[in-house]
Amino acid sequence: MANKVRVTKEFDFEIAHALWNYDGHCRNLHGHSYKLFVTVIGSPSGDPSDPKNGMVIDFGDLKHIVHDEVVKPLDHSVILNMAALDANLDNISQMFDKRYVVDYQPTCENLVVDLARRISRRLPAGVFLHSLKLHETASSFAEWYASDNPEE
Repeated sequence: MANKVRVTKEFDFEIAHALWNYDGHCRNLHGHSYKLFVTVIGSPSGDPSDPKNGMVIDFGDLKHIVHDEVVKPLDHSVILNMAALDANLDNISQMFDKRYVVDYQPTCENLVVDLARRISRRLPAGVFLHSLKLHETASSFAEWYASDNPEE
């Protein structure tokens, strides 16, 4: 049986959001400097002829996947719950060039679930998403584990 190894890479990006119908300060438009830790699991290649010999995944390949699926589309964007839409939002494109309307409350918890879906679908065969840790602030974060979500 091949050894399983977990590999983690860290990413940083900025997102603004507002929480629809929330009873605290976060109901107002504000932003966070997010820090995302992506951990995948797999068996390192044992094929000496494989240019990725000894690797679960090339860190560069993981970087490209997360950059394409998360950082590039979401960095410096505004994410809002579709329930919060106001007809005037589309008229202020000078302020919000990158805006996403989602069908969930854009909390740290819901964002980490969305990011897990985005990243999982791009991983190569034999490499699986093990966990994500998304820091919204230096002391507040949400975690997603594959073992907690077997149906996905």
